[in-house]
Amino acid sequence: MKNIKFVVRVSRGAARVPAYVQRIDPTPVQMTTNRKRAQTMGKLTAEDAIKAIQNSQCVPELVPVQV
Repeated sequence: MKNIKFVVRVSRGAARVPAYVQRIDPTPVQMTTNRKRAQTMGKLTAEDAIKAIQNSQCVPELVPVQV
């Protein structure tokens, strides 16, 4: 059986490539456009990351990943 982890995808407008959260430890949160380099995390940690980076210019969302 596979575990389901989450990555946080951030859309910053229609013209830009979506970014993924790479690290949540430092301030500000580090982002990457490479999904393979995105940090996989549990649902509660991913929701906390969303709350930390949510503002009017970006739209974060949870993306499930099977590991």
